[in-house]
Amino acid sequence: MPDVVLTPEELAARTSVATEAAFNAATDLGLKVEETRVLHNVFSLVIHLSPSPVVVRIPVVLPQGTTPEQLTLKQQRELDVADWLRRENVPAVRPSPLVPLEPVREDDFSMTFWELADVADDHEPYAAGDPALSAALHAALVAYPGVLPFLVPFNEGLPELMDSLEGSQHLTDEDLDRAFAEWHALRPVLGSAAAFRDRFPSVDLQPIQGDAPSHNVIRCRHGLIFGDFEDVCLGPVEWDLAGQGPETVAAYDAAAGPLGMRTVDPDLQRVMDAARNLQAVGAFALVPQLPLLAEGLQHQLKAWRESPALVL
Repeated sequence: MPDVVLTPEELAARTSVATEAAFNAATDLGLKVEETRVLHNVFSLVIHLSPSPVVVRIPVVLPQGTTPEQLTLKQQRELDVADWLRRENVPAVRPSPLVPLEPVREDDFSMTFWELADVADDHEPYAAGDPALSAALHAALVAYPGVLPFLVPFNEGLPELMDSLEGSQHLTDEDLDRAFAEWHALRPVLGSAAAFRDRFPSVDLQPIQGDAPSHNVIRCRHGLIFGDFEDVCLGPVEWDLAGQGPETVAAYDAAAGPLGMRTVDPDLQRVMDAARNLQAVGAFALVPQLPLLAEGLQHQLKAWRESPALVL
């Protein structure tokens, strides 16, 4: 069955309705809002609530079947970790101190409120940063005292994406056969912390950012700050380096040693790269909600097709 893709008009309507929900939630919280300005609109809608020094982040593209309770828990973890990092003097996005430290639900949207960053003119979203940044963040996160679930990007969301892949017009039958074979091979190894430790007993698990931290920094006028902790979880540091290549891994290792961090396990990195590739393939299930992914994922799809099949 062909994917039913949102039209430009439907995408614009989603943005409009979410923006209205953000305005209503913000004013209910006592924030002064005279103008809303969209700063970013991909998987999440990010809006400046001018003149308040506050931005609101609203996830608008989610795996099918995501419940409000699951999303709230995920957003609360993001807020808690970012708040802790700031209190530990680690440069990170700061939850807005003008509202309670918790997600807010308005209509069908769940949102979080953040302090407006003084973004530099030369900031480029998702631009690759120095891998040493990832090592520094990992060194700081080791001490995080909160409880985190294991490998959230793989275990929360990807199962639903895999279930929704059948019928995707962007994947061949051969693609689907390989994707499901790799999924069934990886799930017993990465499905829980206990299973992971059985396979990799010498690898430490720790809090990780969950989504390539060196690619998720905001260049501000006073320096770089870490952002995007929505996938924060317990896991191996190799996940945060997945798919970035041997030069990135080598640079990470060079920075990790002086910080007292372990270097990368090559066998585990291979497994994490495969899991990350599978996440990209699974993301084709989101094309109906975010049509630009159809083109944006082509490079990763081509690289995956040309790579050796996973052998565990």
